[in-house]
Amino acid sequence: MPFLFRQRAPLRTRDIQGLARPECRLEGSGSFRIYTPRSVETLAVKQKMTQTAKKSDFRVWVVPGVGFHDVVIETPVHSVHLSDLGPTQVGEVLLAYKKRIEQIKERDLIKYVQYDEALDCIYAGFSTLGMMARYLALPVIPPTVSGRLCSMKEYFDQTGKCGLCEVQPEDLLIDETTYFTSIVPFAATFPFEIWIIPRYHSSHFHDLDSEKAIDLGGLLKLMLRKLSMQLNNPPFNFMIHTSPLQVTDSQSPYTHWYLQIVPQLTGVGGFEIGTGCYINPVFPDDAAKVLREVNIPV
Repeated sequence: MPFLFRQRAPLRTRDIQGLARPECRLEGSGSFRIYTPRSVETLAVKQKMTQTAKKSDFRVWVVPGVGFHDVVIETPVHSVHLSDLGPTQVGEVLLAYKKRIEQIKERDLIKYVQYDEALDCIYAGFSTLGMMARYLALPVIPPTVSGRLCSMKEYFDQTGKCGLCEVQPEDLLIDETTYFTSIVPFAATFPFEIWIIPRYHSSHFHDLDSEKAIDLGGLLKLMLRKLSMQLNNPPFNFMIHTSPLQVTDSQSPYTHWYLQIVPQLTGVGGFEIGTGCYINPVFPDDAAKVLREVNIPV
């Protein structure tokens, strides 16, 4: 079954080794670098102010440029991907994400920070090949985030428990570590979609500490390598779904962050656009079994 989704061989970053991209040269006052003594990699963040718009029904209103749009370059070596780094190095990248969110959240106008990353971005919503990541810090809470929080609250009101703390993976489990579980969600929107969920209750990604970051780094690296090996290195996005920066005491018991990985295997058609409903041709338990059984050489 996985062979149906294996990618053909379009141009990949590994095919253009040595080709420098302009973003890798980080001159200018709009960027800062984070160096780590245990790593030869350099992580840099290029900061840009951005203007955001929020849409509701048939009305659109524009919020003045009070947000941030940061581009993250995790390594200056163009052909090196996140999955090529060691667990400790991936953990250091995650801690850099945390550090930047902690800086941004000091701005009172910022309500939500969305982080997303993509490989071979020409296929996955960006305009350049390579591993590229970005933050968008918004002065509003996006409708999708509000809907997710409402669903979490509804489950909590019915059961008195956090929905993600109560996830019972069983046939949907791919792997787990001391602090995190990776699963294919029960109602997966996309083929071979993966969620990495903290096994401890936590509302915000930026509460991550060093030990948990390294643990998450190892599991994230493993999941990316499994997708690459089983599906022939497909383009993908991964997103960190955290909670709004200001969470009240009453919201804390049911808000729980997680990381979502979506390989770009199928297109979005008129039905999906028109209804907001998605057709997934792969049963989640089948996808989990396939990914669980992929053997990754150490």
